[in-house]
Amino acid sequence: MKKLLFLFAAILFVVAGCSSSDDTNSDNPGTDTFNRKALLENIADNIAIPAYKSFKGEMTNLKTATSEFVTTADESNLIKLRTAWLDAHVSWQSVSMFEIGKAEEVSFRNFMNVYPVTTIEIEKNITNGGYDLNSVSKQDEQGFGALDYLLNGLADSNAGIVAFYSSDVNAIKYKTYLSDVVEHMDTLTTQVVNDWTGDYRDSFVNNSGSSATSSLDKLVNDFLFHYEKHLRAGKIGIPAGVFSNTTFNEKVEAFYKKDASKALFNANLTALQDFFNGKHFGSATTGESLKTYLDFLNTIKEEEDLSTLINNQFNLARTEASNLADDFSAEVRTNNNLMLDAYKELQKNVVFLKVDMLSALSIRVDFVDADGD
Repeated sequence: MKKLLFLFAAILFVVAGCSSSDDTNSDNPGTDTFNRKALLENIADNIAIPAYKSFKGEMTNLKTATSEFVTTADESNLIKLRTAWLDAHVSWQSVSMFEIGKAEEVSFRNFMNVYPVTTIEIEKNITNGGYDLNSVSKQDEQGFGALDYLLNGLADSNAGIVAFYSSDVNAIKYKTYLSDVVEHMDTLTTQVVNDWTGDYRDSFVNNSGSSATSSLDKLVNDFLFHYEKHLRAGKIGIPAGVFSNTTFNEKVEAFYKKDASKALFNANLTALQDFFNGKHFGSATTGESLKTYLDFLNTIKEEEDLSTLINNQFNLARTEASNLADDFSAEVRTNNNLMLDAYKELQKNVVFLKVDMLSALSIRVDFVDADGD
């Protein structure tokens, strides 16, 4: 009987000891004592907020160029507007992974960059009016994809496109829709930037535990989701037909611009690798990051640092993608094997990031893999 009582007391002691520890495990020797808060501070102050501010600046330029084109619809202003659109689209690649806080609340990514867009519905919106760009059902009728169509896809020449905004029977309606799409993008961007530069920054940094709802756990999942679904699958795999029995050259990003797909891919790949390494936005300086976290834990795979394997794979994917044409749609049609080769290199890092890294950091996947891969 005494032995049973002693055993029961011992169990209670162990349970009490386990339940008293906090998320950071910082007071328990032999456990993960990495400073997650310092990592979150680096992400917020040196990566996310500066990138968002830069993107906001590009959106302001896009809004100004749109206004100038609507006022004077000529070829010169069309070219300026296209440049502003592409600059903003490239800048978007540095913030698109941060689907957290206000961005998650307003479904920022889905309103900003769904592609391919539904051009038939865009034309109906222009002709009929009465559209609500806040509606989830309208996400594939706006954003960068819609601007790609409106600035590059209406006709085969600059003069032909300008005609839609100057002499077409619905010219005023085309101008209105163009302005409304840009205005909605700018409004959403302002909301997200104000959130980061307001109270959200502190709540993000201070939520530094290791639970499923902690900032780092959620952000790492967002990072992985973006890498796997929007970079690997969206920009390469889906157009190349990896998940189907056919290719979809029309599903590339910036389909109507033709020569921008590769630039957008490279910008996003670089942004994701820089995030992994804690590289400050617009600077060569680095801070606490997923890389330094893995190194702190001395995470080894195949007798090499896991962080090194991950960076090497990022670089191999970039090298493989360098063989692709600037126009991914043309590449799918003429030499899709190069797209498939790039996909394979991207896929290898899914294993390193999603399996090995998450295991080392004790982070669970919070999204469903529906690719069938």
